[in-house]
Amino acid sequence: MRFGSGPVMIGQQDSDVMRPLRYSINVTLDGCCDHRVMIPDEDLHRHAIENLVRADALLFGRVTYEMMEAAWRRPAPAGARPEWMEPFARTIDAAKKYVVSSTLDRVDWNAELVRGDLEKAVQQLKREPGKGLFVGGVTLPLALAEMGLIDEYEFVLHPRLAGHGPTLFAGLSKHVDLKLVDRLELGSGTVAMRYEPKR
Repeated sequence: MRFGSGPVMIGQQDSDVMRPLRYSINVTLDGCCDHRVMIPDEDLHRHAIENLVRADALLFGRVTYEMMEAAWRRPAPAGARPEWMEPFARTIDAAKKYVVSSTLDRVDWNAELVRGDLEKAVQQLKREPGKGLFVGGVTLPLALAEMGLIDEYEFVLHPRLAGHGPTLFAGLSKHVDLKLVDRLELGSGTVAMRYEPKR
């Protein structure tokens, strides 16, 4: 594994089979996607691990990358988080990461920078062999949804009213019609709903 390596370069690769790009986000009943208002529990973190292990690599924008690194990079100070969070911390810490940023000069935490044409870069990553890619955050997924590059959307719906934003996909220029393909009830009344775009 490489640390602090240079940007991913755009190249040509012919392949008919593309690994899927999956998106998952926590959201309240009134549409808020601020991670600070969610209901963390062991079930939610176990489900997040299951999502991460379905991917060969994670795709983050700068804000999500920096937030995740600050929260989950190991080792954590003693007592920084409950013991039941540690399996998730180990999983995300070990995961390969790609970071889309025009402002960062370098990244580490098992990450590589993605620069240049976003659509071409993500298409190239999808052409590489493997079981899938996983994207999180708010701003980057909006751009990827506009380009039609997300193959699966998961909304983890928390039984809470936040009373404020931010909301998802604000400014999306066109409708994206989805079909429900899976539904899973988690602890605390949280429900994970998985959708695929209607083609």
